[in-house]
Amino acid sequence: MRTNNRKIKGTYSVMKKWTKTLGILTMAALTLAACGSGDKKAAANASSSSKENEVTTLTLGVMPSTDNIPLILAHEKGFDKKHGVEIKLENFKAAKDRDAAFQAGKVDGVSTDLVAIAIYQEAGMDVKITGNTYGQFDLVTGDDSIQSVADLKGKDVILSKKTGTEYAVTKMLEKAGLKESDINVSEVPQVPTRLELLKNKQAQAAILPEPFVTMAVADGLRVLDSTREIGINPFVMGMPADVIDKKADAVKGMYEAYNEAVDYIKEHDKSDYIQLFIDEVGFPETLKDQITVPDYTHAEQATDEDITSAFAWAKAHDLLTKELKPADVLSDVYFK
Repeated sequence: MRTNNRKIKGTYSVMKKWTKTLGILTMAALTLAACGSGDKKAAANASSSSKENEVTTLTLGVMPSTDNIPLILAHEKGFDKKHGVEIKLENFKAAKDRDAAFQAGKVDGVSTDLVAIAIYQEAGMDVKITGNTYGQFDLVTGDDSIQSVADLKGKDVILSKKTGTEYAVTKMLEKAGLKESDINVSEVPQVPTRLELLKNKQAQAAILPEPFVTMAVADGLRVLDSTREIGINPFVMGMPADVIDKKADAVKGMYEAYNEAVDYIKEHDKSDYIQLFIDEVGFPETLKDQITVPDYTHAEQATDEDITSAFAWAKAHDLLTKELKPADVLSDVYFK
């Protein structure tokens, strides 16, 4: 009996040790599993966070203009990166240089006009309109005998032929009951030269963008009419279809950042951002107090009416032979 008891006790002791060892191994396995699960979750969270923090650069070719200010401000204030995009603006002095860079693929998109969109399409470039820009052309005079656009009949008007400036002048003349054939067109592509000729009485009127309008008014010239006054907006952002496909999220982020910049302008005093107009657009420092801040609105898509009108004009001037409808050139990447 004593021998059996010793055997039983020995067996019990061994089983107890194995049970303890098994418990330790089980706990270790559970701990490792938990750690592994935690590592996977941490890795997944890190991957998700990385994707959220990804920033895509969007390079835009622009001319010095007040319609760039919300984009410039969006970058300066970091609104762009907040929405997953870095807005990089490439400034060009001449439209032909901007277009050359665009055609060479050196910029993702361009701030341009509807006549240029027609020309791109005619050249075989599948350029889509992602949205409007807040541009403006003004018809300016220094001749006291000219008090309205109707008074321009038989007078010399400076513009750049087969471009958005000629289109804008044509629409202003139409509103006044005149045709383009009623004026004498002087072609001058360089905007600074237009202003100098106007100041030196070499023409009776000229079509100008900002900051040259403010400079002209400061020198005693007057605004006869503008694209905004006659109710047209031919200014748009154009991008190739393949760029839009590849950088769709960045384009959406650009417009979200743009809208946030517009809100900032409306909520802050002019002194908080006016230096941008001087540094980035080219307004003279001496005109700081005379700069009028445009009444920027949130980004909008180009209208069918504006596109149809500009394309009809382009056809009449042999710039477009293709049959294009607004739907053919409008992108729904942001505006559905």
